Amino acid sequence: MRRLVLIVFLILAGAGMARADSPFVLQPIRVLLGGDAGVLEALFVRPNEPGRYPLVLLAHGSPRAAADRAAMTPLAMLPQALEFARRGFAVVIVMRRGYGGSDGGWAEGFGSCDNANYVAAGNAGAADLKTTLDFVSHRPDVDPTRMIAVGVSAGGFATVALTADPPGLVAAISFAGGRGSLESDRVCRPDRLIDAFHTYGKSSRVPMLWVYAENDHFFAPALAQQLKSAFVDSGGRVDFIAAPAFGNDGHNLFSPLGIPQWTPYVDAFLRRQNLTPRSTPLPLPQSAIAAPKNLGTNGQAAFATFLVEAPHKAFALSPDGHFGWQSGVRTVDGARAGALKFCQQNSSNCRVMFVDDAVAP
Repeated sequence: MRRLVLIVFLILAGAGMARADSPFVLQPIRVLLGGDAGVLEALFVRPNEPGRYPLVLLAHGSPRAAADRAAMTPLAMLPQALEFARRGFAVVIVMRRGYGGSDGGWAEGFGSCDNANYVAAGNAGAADLKTTLDFVSHRPDVDPTRMIAVGVSAGGFATVALTADPPGLVAAISFAGGRGSLESDRVCRPDRLIDAFHTYGKSSRVPMLWVYAENDHFFAPALAQQLKSAFVDSGGRVDFIAAPAFGNDGHNLFSPLGIPQWTPYVDAFLRRQNLTPRSTPLPLPQSAIAAPKNLGTNGQAAFATFLVEAPHKAFALSPDGHFGWQSGVRTVDGARAGALKFCQQNSSNCRVMFVDDAVAP
């Protein structure tokens, strides 16, 4: 009864959350874990039009530093969510146990580096994803017969695990999926990671797209190929993309800045699965702010990146052109403080000029 009441409350609460002139609905929700385990923090996004939408479940990665888990927020994946929403999907971004504002304690540990248990870690992440899909599938604006999962890094690995026991998934996508990268170009017991993919492949029959960039410093191309072989040899279904290098570390391909590179892979895969709700994507809201004139070449490039990054975000600038910015932060105040901190590394006379997509007051 508590679960049913919460579902009804969230549905009613979300009915008036979008402005009439906004192309998208953004609704913070809480996914009930069951019993006294608490809730998972999530953000629901869909086009601002009535109807039942196919659903995308977005699963985040896991920072190498444990202390960074608490500061994570669903807003950090809002640009990626909007790319699916503008293609006609509803999207739920969920923070798994132990991340952001979710309850339950971190459940995805794999033990010591020398004795890694990746299957247990993947199953724990998949359990939260399954709970979220079951919860959101009851909404009247979601079509539960057309649900897909999309994950990156540890979220990609949890997505692979989810396909081994899927709650009605019709397709899934993993960007740079894996676990155990404690530092650049080093993975704890890669043989155990390969074995985990082999285990999941035994029961996974959901069509999947995997994307790994050639300069991924978490899971290198040679290891990615071994993961694919282990998964496919035991029965898994994978369309594999060896993507060109992206930035300094291709592990960051599934990011706002990487949208022009990764969306064609996703679009082609979705067409093959007959999952193209809209023939023409909805337009994204355009920012009206322009780059300050005293920014140099590097500053202009940084500002262009800032414009496409996730909220909450802020951009600070000094009169002599030094700058700093922060994005994907839980609060506006946190974004402002982060931007000032970075700017003040080179100048003591910094001021926050922009917050989110507006001129700062």
